[in-house]
Amino acid sequence: MQQYDEELAKQGYFVTKYEDRFFWDTPENLALYSYGTKDGWKKYGNNPVLGGEYGTCFDLSVLREDGIFKMWFSWRPHECIAYSESKDGLSWTPPIEVLRPNPESEWDADELNRPSVIKKDGVYEMWYSGQMKPYTNEGRSCIGYAVSRDGIHWDRFTSPVMVPDQPWEQNSIMCPHVIYEEESRLYKMWYSGGGNHEPDAIGYAESQDGRLWKKAEINPVMQKSEEPWEREKTAACHVLKWKDYYYMFYIGFIHVDRAAIGLARSKDGITCWERYPKNPLIAPDTGGFDEKAVYKPYVMRVGKGWMMWYNGAKYLPEGESLVIEQIGAAFLDRDELWEL
Repeated sequence: MQQYDEELAKQGYFVTKYEDRFFWDTPENLALYSYGTKDGWKKYGNNPVLGGEYGTCFDLSVLREDGIFKMWFSWRPHECIAYSESKDGLSWTPPIEVLRPNPESEWDADELNRPSVIKKDGVYEMWYSGQMKPYTNEGRSCIGYAVSRDGIHWDRFTSPVMVPDQPWEQNSIMCPHVIYEEESRLYKMWYSGGGNHEPDAIGYAESQDGRLWKKAEINPVMQKSEEPWEREKTAACHVLKWKDYYYMFYIGFIHVDRAAIGLARSKDGITCWERYPKNPLIAPDTGGFDEKAVYKPYVMRVGKGWMMWYNGAKYLPEGESLVIEQIGAAFLDRDELWEL
C-alpha cells in the first residue's frame, strides 16, 4: 500500500485517510466526482439495510410475494448466494446460504454471485455468475442456471448456460438480469462482459426456455460514454419495462474504483438507448456507507413511487479487507422515472 507523503497530501492526492491507511486519488478525478442523489431520488436515512455483521453483501435480486420482499444476493464471506426476507424492504432477516460453489466444477468452483431471480409458472428460476479466480485478470466468469420450488432449495444445471465467446467479452460474462415477457414468450437477458474484476460493457440475449440463449449480433448494446462519470466502463444493469419504454438502471465508472448509478431508456430494450440527461442519479456520499462507490441497482414499483436497492462500498480502517460492500436503499416519490 502506498505510504503517506506530506507533499502529495498537500496537492490533494489522498481522498480518504484513516489512522494507518491512506487511500489515494488524483485531483483531476476529485474535481469530476458526483455526490449524493439527483432528480428526486433520496437515500434511506438508516442505510445500509443489509451488511454490517454479515460482512460484504452485494449484487442482489428482489421479488415481492404476498406482501413479503424476498432477496437473493451475493455473500462474499461465504462465496455464495444467500437469501433474506423483509416486510418493508428495509429490515431484513438474517441471511441463509442457498447456493454454494461446486468444488468439482471447472467453471463455478470458486465463487457464486450476482443472481437474477424470477418466478414463472410456480417455479423460481435463477441465473447467476459462476467464477474461477474471481476479481483477477486471469480468472473466468460464466452464467449458470438453477431452479427451485421454494426459492431456498435449488437444483442447478451442471454446465453454464452462457459462456464468454465474443471478443468484447474477453474471459468473463456476469451480472445477468433476466425478465420473461408473456407477449413474446421470450426470456430476455442483459448481462455484462469484459474484465473479470469489473466488466466493461452490457450485452443482450434472448431465449425461449431460459437455458439456450442467442446473443444479439450488435452486442454490446451499452458502452461507456464521454461523460466523465461513465468514461471508463458501464455494467451491471437492471432493466424493467414501464409504459412505452424499457428502462435501464446501470452503473458507470469514472475509473475502476469509483462508480455511480445512471438511467437510460429504449423502445425495444436493445437498440437506441437514450441516456437520461440528469445522470448520475445515485452517487457516493463522503463519509457514508457508500463513500467509495455505488453498484448494481435493483428497482421496483412500490406504492405510487419507486424503491431501489443498491450496494455501496466504503473503505475499512482496519482488518485484512480494504473495502466492505453493503446493501442500501433509495426512494423516488413519483410515478414517472423519466421527467424532464
